[in-house]
Amino acid sequence: MSARSLVRLCISAAVLLVFVLHGGRWLPLRLLDLIENFTYDARVVLTAPGTDDPRVVIVDLDERSLAAEGWPWPRHKFATLVDQLFERYGVRALGLDIVFAEPDDSALRLWDRLHREEFSQIPEVVSRDTAIRAELDHDGRFSAALSRRPVVLGYFFKPVVRSGELPTTGGLCAPLIDARTAQLYDVDFIEARGYGGSLARLTEAASACGFFDNPLAASDDGVYRRVPLLQQYDGAVYPSLALSLVRLALGDPPVELVFDPPEVRSSLHLERLRVGPLEVPVDGRVAAYVPYRGDNRTFTYIPAVDVLRGEVVSPERLRNAIVLMGTTAAGLFDLRSTPVNKVFAGVEVHANLVSGMLDGRIRQKAPYYAGIEVVMHVLIALLLAWAFARLSALASALVSAAVVAGIVGLALAMWSGADFVMPLGVPVVFTLTLVMAHLLYGYFIESRGKREISRRFGQYVPPELVEELAAHPEAVSMAGESREMSVLFSDVRDFTSMSENLDARELAAMINTFLTRQTAVVQQHRGTIDKYIGDLVMAFWGAPLRDEQHALHAVLAGMQMQRSVRELDDEFERRGWPKLHIGVGINSGRMSVGNMGSEFRMAYTVMGDAVNLASRLEGLTKEYGVGVLVGQQTRDLLPSGWAFREVDLVIVKGRREPVAIYEPMGPKDQLDPGLREDLARHRGALQLYRARRWDEAEVEFFNLAQGPRPHPVYSLFIQRIMALRENPPPPDWNGTFTFRHK
Repeated sequence: MSARSLVRLCISAAVLLVFVLHGGRWLPLRLLDLIENFTYDARVVLTAPGTDDPRVVIVDLDERSLAAEGWPWPRHKFATLVDQLFERYGVRALGLDIVFAEPDDSALRLWDRLHREEFSQIPEVVSRDTAIRAELDHDGRFSAALSRRPVVLGYFFKPVVRSGELPTTGGLCAPLIDARTAQLYDVDFIEARGYGGSLARLTEAASACGFFDNPLAASDDGVYRRVPLLQQYDGAVYPSLALSLVRLALGDPPVELVFDPPEVRSSLHLERLRVGPLEVPVDGRVAAYVPYRGDNRTFTYIPAVDVLRGEVVSPERLRNAIVLMGTTAAGLFDLRSTPVNKVFAGVEVHANLVSGMLDGRIRQKAPYYAGIEVVMHVLIALLLAWAFARLSALASALVSAAVVAGIVGLALAMWSGADFVMPLGVPVVFTLTLVMAHLLYGYFIESRGKREISRRFGQYVPPELVEELAAHPEAVSMAGESREMSVLFSDVRDFTSMSENLDARELAAMINTFLTRQTAVVQQHRGTIDKYIGDLVMAFWGAPLRDEQHALHAVLAGMQMQRSVRELDDEFERRGWPKLHIGVGINSGRMSVGNMGSEFRMAYTVMGDAVNLASRLEGLTKEYGVGVLVGQQTRDLLPSGWAFREVDLVIVKGRREPVAIYEPMGPKDQLDPGLREDLARHRGALQLYRARRWDEAEVEFFNLAQGPRPHPVYSLFIQRIMALRENPPPPDWNGTFTFRHK
């Protein structure tokens, strides 16, 4: 792994750590919670159908009902209300979002006093005492109205019991799961410390009870997003008002906790509640997300006074309906904050839950939600670390935008298509935080390094290599090191004599034009300009960036440099400048490269025996009349499909060992068949020459020189054979020619 990639990975890991600590609640960040809640609320509002559910109706103790009948209502009015709903309107089930905690016995107490003090001696009154008591027993009348009817009586659990407060008041229905059975589950039920219920006689008369409090709202910034369907008290487990009402409406089927896999009965594996034919998704605390249908009063509201008086405009609206009785009167304090409205009737929260359970519209937030979030963050961190390490800033920004779009798209698709709550706000913030961290690092740290690299190498290497160097600064070293590289020398022949005929301005213009073209060729082939010495160009391949094809790139550059000189002929002729001819020497091998010089001036350059040989080869191009000469190692490094003319086996000044030198011709499959035949004949002629078969060699070289493709090398060897006939070489001669000059 490169240093740049490692740094980018560390940046992603640092940001990831903060968000993982938040997701695991080891370092909760309220701002992130607010953002995630905001994106959840936005999804609720944007996808709410906004339509009524005719199966669920709210009977409302509204301001008009209170004004018409006063408050509090005596229990006999509630009894009449219940009788009206079932007998006159034929509702299916009724849920009371009200607690009847105090006895309604004021009339009975008055009758007791009157009967004892005023009417005890009146026989007619004494004989009617039982009937009168029954008439004045409002709680009894209400209890009778509840009895044998599918009515759910509401109550509330207390999460804490304050000092001096009674832990329990009123009655409590039988639990859904008894304490002994509840021990079989490793579920994180919300545990209550007390409860406040209706009078015991009312509780006993009701078919079922259900709590309507929501202790989870406090942890969800007071907003009713999710509501527990079960709570635990004193070891036993009790159902919510909405769950009990749905159960009654379905004929009182059993309620089962469904786990995946079934044998692991823990919160992490809790998937849903099964209520008869219904499947209700829940989270690890057995809470369901409220599937709001729309804003306040999306459901049908009927004033309680109209039901009480039998003045409902459309009686069929209540036929077979599931009814919730609650209040929207401001003074009775049953208003809640919800995603769809900050002032929302509490009774309508239960209505939305009932409707959602019947429709199967409740969305699931899996118990492993935090795990999903962590996995998303890890994948995003790795992707952006890779992008910012390998791509440009613009491309990385586009990748980041695609990631954000992907997060939003996935969350909306799972929300609408699978009723699944995916993390949205936190992953988006995580992505943007990562992008900001990487951009700041790139701007303040990497860009400074890039400017330094550009300063060092911009004058030597082509712009694309500078970009690569900036992208991989770990590959750059100014210190001296030994590398396998290729080096090229190019020099203008007879430049001194030509320059004598030009004034200084013309000479400068000509050499600048020439060197510009030559430099462009070197850089086009990924070469590094080492230096200019007058008309001489020195370049190398394999540093500062390594190049596995350094020999091929150097040879291609040398051959194109020859062509580029000829491309200048017309321009030079128009400007009155002489035609230039260059010789190019190329050699490969191990050489030292780095910053070298003195304390006064340093230069990034190469040194070594392989470099010196390249310089000698450039000087030999004129001797053999060739444009480009390469050494044996360069020839060996080129692809096998390349053709060469073996020029000679020479010992150059400064060396003792002979070296074979070659003229590169290009890929074999691109050569003229006649030229390929000449190359083969030339190899044969060289073998004859080195075998001292002078006559046969001379004939072969002569025939080649007289052929359609003559070459100066042929004439050179004819002259050399003539000289060797007169002065034969020593017995150990192997065809080597020694040069005494550079």
